[in-house]
Amino acid sequence: MLYFDSDYREGAHPELLARLGEENWEPMPGYSEDPICERAREKIRAACGCPEGEIYFLTGGTQTNAVVIRALLRLYEGVIAADTGHIATHEAGAIEAGGHKVIPLPEHAGKLDPGEVADCLAAFQADPNRAHTVKPGMVYLSHPTEYGALYTREELEALHQVCQSYHVPLYLDGARLGYALAVPGSDVTLPVLAQTCDVFYIGGTKVGAMFGEAVVFPRPLADQFFTVMKQSGALLAKGRYLGIQFDALFSNDLYLRCGQAGIQAADRLRAAFRRKGYQFYVDSPTNQLFVVLDRRRLAALRDKVSFAHWRALDDGRAVVRFATSWATRPQDVDALIALL
Repeated sequence: MLYFDSDYREGAHPELLARLGEENWEPMPGYSEDPICERAREKIRAACGCPEGEIYFLTGGTQTNAVVIRALLRLYEGVIAADTGHIATHEAGAIEAGGHKVIPLPEHAGKLDPGEVADCLAAFQADPNRAHTVKPGMVYLSHPTEYGALYTREELEALHQVCQSYHVPLYLDGARLGYALAVPGSDVTLPVLAQTCDVFYIGGTKVGAMFGEAVVFPRPLADQFFTVMKQSGALLAKGRYLGIQFDALFSNDLYLRCGQAGIQAADRLRAAFRRKGYQFYVDSPTNQLFVVLDRRRLAALRDKVSFAHWRALDDGRAVVRFATSWATRPQDVDALIALL
């Protein structure tokens, strides 16, 4: 069986495993207050160009989204997201369970349109009955989106300007950020994110880490965020295991190398799909490929390849997702291309 259903099937990059073994017996303070975590924070600050930034380590994406949103929103506020955004679909209502409504807007390959965000915020301000409704208190987006699309620097700057005008924070989910950063020609870098976002996270779980996400506040924003982490059950006692991994990821360009490996595998597969006449549902430049399969092709592949079923189409065809990762082996790409 060939596995292309997700980008977190494999464990961790060998360089991370080696570091974890090396540091295993060294006694250290808990809760990410150890010297290795601080060294990782300094490397992330340098990579993002935000020397005053605050960095926090959490274990998973849904946990991170729930904690960040809980920390930044008041009880009566909700969060704007694309209707295909992760917090609106595949997080089992984690945000609503925390007491905050997800306010969905139309998606454009998973992206939010700055004008539509501005219209939503303006409509709330103009509503004479707004005291009876949920106030939009944050804008959430992901890069790449759930459909593998990328924001441009211009789009992020426009969203940032809208958020600044209405005094709401802009939060970017970076679960697959490593693959976005590795796409040739993209003008969005870590320093660009630090300039345009009020908070974002650097995903490790899907990009080489055993587990872990690094939340970045480029400018101090959330008072008592550490306390909210503790209150939410999101503070890892042996936090050094997060710091060790991010220290390794931000040494010797490992995070970039992991992203590049996933993109190179996806590029080969994308070219093969096109060459063999397959139709794409959306044009994704990242490590997620969304392909339309008819019943015959679906039946022919499903017993030999593991992929994600994304959605059914009215004509009986299906949209499926093939995902590559830092660990995708060239021989597995060759085998899938041969099956096509």
